[in-house]
Amino acid sequence: MATSTTRIDMRVNEQTKQLAERAAMLSGCTVTEYLTRLILQDAPKVLQGETQISLSNDQFDRFIKACESTTPPSKKLLDAAKSLDKDGFSV
Repeated sequence: MATSTTRIDMRVNEQTKQLAERAAMLSGCTVTEYLTRLILQDAPKVLQGETQISLSNDQFDRFIKACESTTPPSKKLLDAAKSLDKDGFSV
């Protein structure tokens, strides 16, 4: 089964290009294969770091306790919500 590909164009200075070419050659692959491998290794880590929240057990327990709190919203918070509703920001 053939995989569809698309092109990424990028500009780098000559030193960066030479560095990528040398690393690719020593890795036994093309610059495209080398850069693709780097993207596939690094991008998931970056994305996970920006989308996943890690909490200790204590932090999680405090979060759940705060979520279960029955404290009514303050007048200031209710006024802010009414203001947003008036301005068309209601959900």
